[in-house]
Amino acid sequence: MVSGLPVPGQRAVPPASASRRSRVARWCARVEGSRWFEVAIVVVIGANAVVLGVETYPHPGSLGTLLRALEWFFRTVFIVEIAIRLLAHGRRPQDFFRRGWNVFDFVVTAAAFIPGLHGESAGLRVIRIARVVRLVRFSPGLRTIVTALLRSLPGVGGFLALALVTLYVYGMAGWLIFKEAYPDDYGTIGRAALTLFVLLSLETLPDLIEQGMALSPWTLVYYVSFVLITVNLLVNILIAVIVNSMEEARRLEMTERMAVDEDRDGVPDEIDRIMISQRLDDLRALVADLERELRIDRDAGQPRAGTRDR
Repeated sequence: MVSGLPVPGQRAVPPASASRRSRVARWCARVEGSRWFEVAIVVVIGANAVVLGVETYPHPGSLGTLLRALEWFFRTVFIVEIAIRLLAHGRRPQDFFRRGWNVFDFVVTAAAFIPGLHGESAGLRVIRIARVVRLVRFSPGLRTIVTALLRSLPGVGGFLALALVTLYVYGMAGWLIFKEAYPDDYGTIGRAALTLFVLLSLETLPDLIEQGMALSPWTLVYYVSFVLITVNLLVNILIAVIVNSMEEARRLEMTERMAVDEDRDGVPDEIDRIMISQRLDDLRALVADLERELRIDRDAGQPRAGTRDR
């Protein structure tokens, strides 16, 4: 036998390090997918938010020492969390960064260790506040809303362009009409646009209409047309853009769920559940047909009461 060659019929034994690594990856995958792990991280993020709120109040030095210790505790927990989620991918840790929320979690956790961010610096506080946003990834509803808002940005950009044009046109018209009577509100195009922007809330509408009617009854046409075009038409367009993005985000999330194949049978798990549900429906229909046929046969085999008496 030549040294180093495998013996025929003998199974190759993987290296101990590879075996340990696979066991660690499987354990990390189980931990990451467990409900208690998710609940624990949510509780820690919530506690981090509470500590941030407590730091805004005056507190003695002893409490400050405790708050700093809690901050290091939170950092340690988040580092362990990211490490577990990275190791859960086994030999392909790069797959962890394929999801945007994972990248966000990694950046927020690692940014706390950037040199120069320490003590009570504003940058460190912003990073600590950003940790609270991580609660979004644990809520499917919030994830859908955030995804919808991001997907609606192109439509919102077009809406903002249309709104700026409308404010500019009506601002110039207001400057021409009211610049001498009400210079504080319409003295410049900037003041006129600001007045109309505040008017979008409709809180100042009665006062502005009263001022305009004192100048001329035709100013009522100016304010009514502005309210109809901006408050009603433009706001409804914005709502339609966001609602459409919400539907797209729901379809996208459903597509991502349907792409998951945890049992690795080549068929997505969502398709498996749909097929199983269809098979169960077919089985229920078959059982109902059999029960109906058996009931008909049983009724046909029983003699009628009058025939039995004869």
